[in-house]
Amino acid sequence: MERAAAQPQPQPQPQRPSLATAADILSQAGLLREIIAGDVWTLDPSDIDGSDVPFSDLTYDSRTVTTGSLLCCKGRFRPEYLVDAERRGAAAYVSQEDLSGSVHIPGLVVNDVRQALGLLADAWFGYPEKHLTLIGITGTKGKTTTAWFLHSILDSVSGGRCALLSSIANIVDGSTWEESNLTTPESLDTMRMMRRAVDAGMRYMVMEVSSQAYKVHRVDALTFDVGAFLNISPDHISPIEHPTFEDYLYCKRRIVDHSRSLVLGADTAHAALLRQDAAHADIPVTTFALHDGRKDTDADVAAEPLDPTHLSYRIVTHDGDSHDCRLELDGDFNYANAAAAVAIANAAGAVVDGKSIRSMERVRVPGRMERFVDERSQTIGIVDYAHNGVSTTALLDFVDERYGSRHPHITLITGSAGNKAFDRRREIVAAAENRIDRFIFTEDDTDTEPTEDICRQMDESITVPTVAHDIILDRVAAIEKAISDARSHPDRVDVILAIGKGSERWIKRLNEHTPYEGDDVLFSRLLG
Repeated sequence: MERAAAQPQPQPQPQRPSLATAADILSQAGLLREIIAGDVWTLDPSDIDGSDVPFSDLTYDSRTVTTGSLLCCKGRFRPEYLVDAERRGAAAYVSQEDLSGSVHIPGLVVNDVRQALGLLADAWFGYPEKHLTLIGITGTKGKTTTAWFLHSILDSVSGGRCALLSSIANIVDGSTWEESNLTTPESLDTMRMMRRAVDAGMRYMVMEVSSQAYKVHRVDALTFDVGAFLNISPDHISPIEHPTFEDYLYCKRRIVDHSRSLVLGADTAHAALLRQDAAHADIPVTTFALHDGRKDTDADVAAEPLDPTHLSYRIVTHDGDSHDCRLELDGDFNYANAAAAVAIANAAGAVVDGKSIRSMERVRVPGRMERFVDERSQTIGIVDYAHNGVSTTALLDFVDERYGSRHPHITLITGSAGNKAFDRRREIVAAAENRIDRFIFTEDDTDTEPTEDICRQMDESITVPTVAHDIILDRVAAIEKAISDARSHPDRVDVILAIGKGSERWIKRLNEHTPYEGDDVLFSRLLG
């Protein structure tokens, strides 16, 4: 996906920090404990020879160290990694512990190395966020779709000068889309992409912000011009993510303290608490809502259905301005995401008009509500990233609204992530078992946990005796089986839902991404 890029604007190039400037940055943030170089323990970098020499590089991967690099020792770091880094020419290191017994290079010992990395990365790339209108979007569901809608609006009003960091793909130069690996990249990688965006002449940057991003301090160095909190429901609860829902919510709420204004889903759970956060931070609040006839909440921006089939909506703002909109993306919840995008664009100071709102009509998000129809039978396939109880419920609500009158036979192909978010397994089953005819449990990103264990746990969670259920470990075989069975009943309307993987071209096994065709490609190949 490419289009003409905006013309880059000359920007001042960043000055590379030295040991002295790095120590000053960390000291001002209250992170620096001491500098250790051999027998010298000090807070004054001038006590260290060469402290004013700029570093040649900043990295958190010891394998990329070159002569003159500053290495941040984060995560499951081993002293032998630093020994190898010194051999490669590292000039200094940042760590939460004294590693001087292993190497001779000076170390900046800090209270939190992840926070330190964010601050140093920001300085390293010349504080690029100062040259952008920066927008962060968080929430349990809808982050990606809202970010893509917002990118479309801001691209329209700025002449193609909006960058995007999303869980599916990133665009930082105005023309080239690149697959992403994390919802919110590591702080150093975020700052690098932000710098590229500035150098390419971007005016806006839209980012998805995960709860983990605040949990592990990936975005602590950033202040968003607009922070958006879409919604909240239990998710990501596990020993390696969030121990409790309270911790999950608290980490998401941190975006309020790191923003200059807040856009809030008016109907979200704990909205009153979020408003208290905004009042404490002394920032304005803009709200959005979906008015679907079931719940009509006062909001600054609302999406209202124009017809009984809910195939088109009107976006209405608090000043009475309104624009009709019919999205290519199915589902009421996507109109809620569209209302959120308009509210965020308004809060960012963009002049949103009918043209920019209609730009959302053309947006398709890979792996989000993608439909495939079999011309040889009455079979409809839907691929979606739904991965928990809430998003599964929203997907099934859409199926009921669109196909309920045809009384379809519904098959849900699903697995769940390994080693984390254990409640999802039960929640997906509970959300679907009274509303579908068949489960097929299969592989998702199981990481180091055996696929068969996850599928068995989900299978044992079923409480409705009339729902059929199978375990087919190979995901390709699971989808092929569902389609084959549907075609064997040509007089029946079949809806096959494959959730969790979307357009991803890999499956995570043993902490490695292994190639996978992709649910969307599979349905396209098998159904057309």
